[in-house]
Amino acid sequence: MVGMTGRVTGTVGPGLVGEVIVRIRGGAEHFLAHPVAGTGRIAVGTVVTVVEYLPPRTVYVMAAYDN
Repeated sequence: MVGMTGRVTGTVGPGLVGEVIVRIRGGAEHFLAHPVAGTGRIAVGTVVTVVEYLPPRTVYVMAAYDN
């Protein structure tokens, strides 16, 4: 799970529980998401990398590319 890429479907940011969709096991699954840095927001549609995974459905993410 760590190192996989996904796309933000619900804004991720400090104090917010966002959502990302990740292609996994031949399909796509949604996960609750928090920013790994804890500062700034990650907008809907942004490609992210999973940095930490907490089973069953929580991930910490960072933007995959600089804007």
